[in-house]
Amino acid sequence: MTEKLWFRRFSLEGPVGRRLVCFPHAGGAATYFAPVARALVPDIDVLAVQYPGRQDRWGEPCIDDIGTLADRIHAMMTAWGPQPLTLFGHSMGAILAYEVARRLRAEHPDQQLHVFASGRRAPHRLRSETVHTRDDAGIIAEMRALGGTDAALLSNPEVLAMILPALRSDYQAIETYRWVPGGPPPCPITVLTGDRDPRTTIEEARDWERHSREPFDVRIFPGGHFYLAEQAPAVLQVIKTHFTSAVR
Repeated sequence: MTEKLWFRRFSLEGPVGRRLVCFPHAGGAATYFAPVARALVPDIDVLAVQYPGRQDRWGEPCIDDIGTLADRIHAMMTAWGPQPLTLFGHSMGAILAYEVARRLRAEHPDQQLHVFASGRRAPHRLRSETVHTRDDAGIIAEMRALGGTDAALLSNPEVLAMILPALRSDYQAIETYRWVPGGPPPCPITVLTGDRDPRTTIEEARDWERHSREPFDVRIFPGGHFYLAEQAPAVLQVIKTHFTSAVR
């Protein structure tokens, strides 16, 4: 395994110490964050995680366990040393970012870390979800309900044949995830959520405070699970403000 296998850069490398690592949602790929990278260059160094089983990693086996996936990603990040890092994860990616932060904190207790947890309830808040056990039509119906995926792609048999295995694996990973207590909160957390997200209530989003060091913050935006698409300028501003404050 190499670092280039797991991380994608869609713009020029940014300044040392201002690195943002982005974790996609279930079924998502690193390219989802390409617009973020282009919007933040040259002030912030943006990397996006590419999970196995999609796009240029399509031929690799998917990983259907959050702990295993977090271990693999963390192993690739250890070569960076204890540099300041900001992790941004959406939906399943929020849990992955948090679990990777826990591993980084255990390895380097003094490392400067910050997590943006977007579109996901707090790790200890459970719901009974079984999307990964549905047939293909059931998984596609879930994707249509949440939005965020071009409807034309969901009607293309060739595209579906390529993305459904990764989708099913990702849903299994996040739906079978169970938070395991252990150690102090890894870092400050900023929670971002849509006010009409059917998968995360405002109360469930605020419960991330239990897993955060100070300062903890919650930002609520108009929109559903993929509020990011409509609220991109506002979300980017939150990220830029974070890095400005961190430098100060």
